[in-house]
Amino acid sequence: MTLPAFNDFYPAFAGFGWPWWWLAFPLPWLARWLLPAQRSSSDALKVPYGKQLDAIARSGGLGRRGRTAAWLWLLWFLLCAAISRPQEWGEAVAPPQQGRDLMLAVDLSGSMSEADMELGGAVVDRLTAAKAVLADFLDRRQGDRVGLLVFGQRAYALTPLTLDRDSVREQLRDSVVGLAGRETALGDAIGLAVKRLRDQPEGQRVLILLTDGVNTAGALEPLKAAELAKAEGVRVHTIAFGSDGGMMSIFGVPMPLPGGGSEEIDEATLKKVAEQTGGRSFRARDTAELAGIYAELDRLEPVLRPGEAVRPRLERYSWPLALALLVGLPGLAWPRRQR
Repeated sequence: MTLPAFNDFYPAFAGFGWPWWWLAFPLPWLARWLLPAQRSSSDALKVPYGKQLDAIARSGGLGRRGRTAAWLWLLWFLLCAAISRPQEWGEAVAPPQQGRDLMLAVDLSGSMSEADMELGGAVVDRLTAAKAVLADFLDRRQGDRVGLLVFGQRAYALTPLTLDRDSVREQLRDSVVGLAGRETALGDAIGLAVKRLRDQPEGQRVLILLTDGVNTAGALEPLKAAELAKAEGVRVHTIAFGSDGGMMSIFGVPMPLPGGGSEEIDEATLKKVAEQTGGRSFRARDTAELAGIYAELDRLEPVLRPGEAVRPRLERYSWPLALALLVGLPGLAWPRRQR
C-alpha cells in the first residue's frame, strides 16, 4: 500500500505576504527592558524572615507567573504570524489560450473611396464598408493577438500584435483613404506583415489582406513577398474587394450602375499569393459577401497555445488567527475562575 505523499496534505510554504510585521514580535520584551520600572510611593513593609518569604514566593508565585508569561508570548507569536500573512503554493495552473497571431492589412489607396457598397440601406464607400465588417470580425476573435497595418503607396504598421482589440478597432476607425498614399503597394504590405510575424510561434502566423486594386507601387513584388511569407511560415489569406460596377442612390434607394468605372482587381496575383503561402483567396463584390468571407475566416481551426504556468499563492493567515483565538479564550476565562 502506497502512503500519500506529504505534499498531498501540506503544499509547499510560499513565505509571508507582509514579513516585516515579524519585527513587532520582540517589542514587548524591548518595552519591558527599556522602560523604567514603576516606582511605588508607599512605605515598604519590613517583616522578619524576609529571605525565607522571598524563597517561598519564587517557588510558588513565579511558577504561575512564568506560565502566564509563556501563554502571553505564545498568543503574541500567533498574532504576529497571522498579521504577517503566511502563504502556501497552490497547484500549478497553465491556462490554455486559443488563438493566433493575426495581422490585418487594409488597403487605403484612392480607389477605396469609391462609393459602390451598400451598408444599412445606404450607399457607402468601400473603406467604410470594410471597417464595419472588420469591426464585427474583431469582436469574434477573442484570444487572438491582432495587429493592424495599412498600405497605399507605402505600408505602415498602426498597431503591433496585441490582445487589446479595442486599440486595433480605434486605429481602424481613424484610418482614412489616402493616409498611406493613393497608390497600392501590395508586396510591401505582405513584406511588412512577414517582418512583424516572423518571431511569433510557428503555425499561428496569419495575414488577412484586403485590397481593391493591383500592385502599382512599392519596392517588393507581391509574388516575391509571397515567397518570403512561405519561407517564414506566414499563411496569407487575400480578399479582393469591390463591385463589378458603381452604384448611385435615387431617393435613398441604392441602384447599381453597370460599368460604373470600378478599378480592375488583380485577382490572379492575389490567388497565387494565397496558394503559395497555404492560404485562401476570396472575392467580395458587396458588403454581405465580405461579411461571409470574414465569418469563414473566423472558423479557422484555433491553435492551442498554453499560457505560462503559474502557482497561485493561497492566504493562510486564518490558521494562526484561529489558534490565537483558541489559546486566548482560556486565558480570558482564567481570572474569572480565580475570582
